[in-house]
Amino acid sequence: MDGLCGPGGFAQEYLTEAVRIIQQLDTDAIERAVGLLAETRKRGGRLFVLGVGGGAANASHAVNDFRKLAGFEAYTPTDNVSELTARINDEGWPAAFEGWLRGSRVTADDLLLVFSVGGGDLERGVSPNLVHALRYGRERGARILGGIVVPPVNPARITPHTEAMQAVLWHLMVTHPRLKTAPARWESLQ
Repeated sequence: MDGLCGPGGFAQEYLTEAVRIIQQLDTDAIERAVGLLAETRKRGGRLFVLGVGGGAANASHAVNDFRKLAGFEAYTPTDNVSELTARINDEGWPAAFEGWLRGSRVTADDLLLVFSVGGGDLERGVSPNLVHALRYGRERGARILGGIVVPPVNPARITPHTEAMQAVLWHLMVTHPRLKTAPARWESLQ
């Protein structure tokens, strides 16, 4: 043991924090989010998933699951590298996601799902692309789903816990009885 953690070491400490986070999640808010997703799908709206860094990787995976397991028409700007980099080059990073939503013709029937550790902050230059995209989506009447839902149990590990919980939550959603339309391949073999 290196003296940095108690009995069980770092692994025990990290996993204990993850359990504490899961126990503190607002299940009523999660059920409301599922309801919003179900309403969006029912009216033929599309799901646009936005994220940067680890959130971008999560967005790509989530789009796959929402399409394949829950029957959504779902997209993320980070899956089209050529368009994204052209927009960054031509319009700048702050406008890249907004331009992508504009090109996608986002409407009031659509839903924006945001994967972010702390949201955006224009004054501090934090995720300005998300701030501009959400502002544009709001102007178009799209609904927005996201926010800081992961309780910070350890300030030194906010990012890894938040990004891990994003995966827990979208997997919960795509397998929720109100949203799931198809079994995952492994489960279909059982």
